[in-house]
Amino acid sequence: MALEPFKSSESLTLGVELELQLVSLSDFDLVDASPDMLEVLGRRPFPGNVVPEITESMIEVSTDVHRDHAGLLAQLREIRDALVGAGDRLNVGVCGGGTHPFQEWGQRRIFAKPRFREVSALYGYLAKQFTIFGQHIHVGCTSGDEALFLLHSLGRYIPHFIALAASSPFLQRHDTRFNSARLNSVFAFPLSGRAPFTLSWHDFETGYFARMAQTGIVGSMKDFYWDIRPKPEFGTIELRVCDTPLAVETAAALAAYLQALCGELLRGGAPAPAEDDYLVYNYNRFQACRFGLDGMVVDPRSYENRSLRDEIRSTVEALQAAPGASRSDAAWGHLLGVAQAGSDASWLREQFGSSGSAEGMVDGALARFRGLR
Repeated sequence: MALEPFKSSESLTLGVELELQLVSLSDFDLVDASPDMLEVLGRRPFPGNVVPEITESMIEVSTDVHRDHAGLLAQLREIRDALVGAGDRLNVGVCGGGTHPFQEWGQRRIFAKPRFREVSALYGYLAKQFTIFGQHIHVGCTSGDEALFLLHSLGRYIPHFIALAASSPFLQRHDTRFNSARLNSVFAFPLSGRAPFTLSWHDFETGYFARMAQTGIVGSMKDFYWDIRPKPEFGTIELRVCDTPLAVETAAALAAYLQALCGELLRGGAPAPAEDDYLVYNYNRFQACRFGLDGMVVDPRSYENRSLRDEIRSTVEALQAAPGASRSDAAWGHLLGVAQAGSDASWLREQFGSSGSAEGMVDGALARFRGLR
């Protein structure tokens, strides 16, 4: 099967997808409510797009294409309000968070869609364990070559997004000691990790992808669960490492951060990417998942060790000062606040400590998604 031609998009445009939890308001466990939610949401115009996800305890929403943080945030708030309204009619809560803290994966039901059934047949129990929740951020690219340049240039910043978005510290009522336990479930899939190194779309299409398609293992880019992957049908790159934040304000700020980084990279603000940049990639990614903002990462070129918190602060400040950079004081202030106060993972642990239960954590996450905390 041939790869779709790369569709040229306006450079640095933005789109966001959020996978969200559907929660019973009686016991705060996940509930198989996506068919009912989708039916209710389909009765009137929705301020974005909403589709089912692999199990019936989750849905995915996506925004339109945006050029700036302000427009993206405004639509995400409209989407949130529509979801909360539909949930209220069904007595179903909607919230973010990369994992539900006590749901049992064996109780999940695969949504009745051919692709989801195929994934379940191939991956067995991993499909139900994939009831995890992530934010995907799309950035527009003018060509496949530009997409691959950005994809590989962003490798060193992957830990930033993991740490800032981390919101999955609990599984099966246990504190995992990870800030993002969700990504451990993603890593279980054989086609996860990083994309192969090439900066030529022609070489990627006629070489790597063509050979993979010949094996019968893949039929499209959807079959790759890479941390960042090109989306030729959209003309974008798609960042996939973020847990779904508890608040849409964080989701919008993360997208603005990625947009600004891509803009700076295209302006030549960093050395050209190289295969050796991946020398410490897996180690740095682990540090971000395990320790979040307190993780230590290694620069693959200078071998310098730095804390992620310090790296993020210095990077945000440099982007603020960069000539021609996209300005969004609200986004920068939000990200610096997260770097200072801690991620959603820290907030969830605080909720567990103050409420004394995993149910109390979920109750707090429901309120935070509504904008009440």
